Amino acid sequence: MKDTIKKLVEAYGPSGFEDQIRDIIRKEIGGLADSVRVSPLGSLIAVKKGTGGKNAKRVMLAAHMDEIGLMVTHVDEKGYARVTHIGGIRPLNCIGQRVQFADGTIGVVLAERLDDPNRTPGMEHLFIDTGARDRASSKVKVGDAAGFVQPFVDLGQRIAAKTMDDRIGCAVQIEVMRRLARTPHEVHFVFSVQEEIGLIGARTAGYEINPDVAIAIDVTLTGDTPKALPMAVELGKGPAIKVQDGMMIAHAGVKNLMIRRAEESKMPYQLEILRAGSTDAAAIQLAREGVPSGCVSIPCRYVHSQSEMVDTTDVLQCVNLLLAILRKPIEV
Repeated sequence: MKDTIKKLVEAYGPSGFEDQIRDIIRKEIGGLADSVRVSPLGSLIAVKKGTGGKNAKRVMLAAHMDEIGLMVTHVDEKGYARVTHIGGIRPLNCIGQRVQFADGTIGVVLAERLDDPNRTPGMEHLFIDTGARDRASSKVKVGDAAGFVQPFVDLGQRIAAKTMDDRIGCAVQIEVMRRLARTPHEVHFVFSVQEEIGLIGARTAGYEINPDVAIAIDVTLTGDTPKALPMAVELGKGPAIKVQDGMMIAHAGVKNLMIRRAEESKMPYQLEILRAGSTDAAAIQLAREGVPSGCVSIPCRYVHSQSEMVDTTDVLQCVNLLLAILRKPIEV
């Protein structure tokens, strides 16, 4: 599974520019679904038909394939590109980092010198140096999107890379598809677009699919780093079943279903309350007349940095939990 994760996390795909990562995922799931389609907005949707029966459900799983990044707003006469953010970006995390544009152009993110050395640089102080001599020789233009460049690092049980948020959720879905030989349910695996700028792909996919129940797979923060906000989530303690986040309270039936299946399988799990931020589940639950929705999260350190870290045991337990749910009747 690490080979798949490496392939996904190192790929280019800022919100709104997911073509390259979508092509990679489409190859990974080749032959694993009864049908595969691309939504009008670009989400990849793979469907596995079930054996049916009176307890069969239309189930939607969703993991977003987009990543945070930077967008060029202006190229000055010396060829330096000014930028704005795509998704939640901390300017201090960007300084000194390398970025890549869709055509492969590489640049380095720096910050202009401030008159007050004690002032923290903002997004308006950042620029990308692509090595251009002037505006005419620059390979980038206004509206071009840059994703960060950072290699996958295998630390043994733990792994680190950019875009664990949420390529690790995409990897979980792919592994579930590989291992799900039989299910009574009709399962829609959604690799959604533009989550980082407003849960957009999941919102429209949820309306189209109109599922009976939905589960998002995403990352969540942890409370196990120095001076972290108190949070009952740690790396290596199992997948985190969402109770509440900044935009939703998980449907009680879906939350309890995940807890029940975890306890039946004697697998570890944690309960997640996220103070701010949300996942595709918050958008899906508002589709049509409403969808019972929940989320299972991979504990992740340093979210929205270029070195997000997860524990592989949590990832595999997340796969096992979803398989335990999909192989049995679902009642919420």
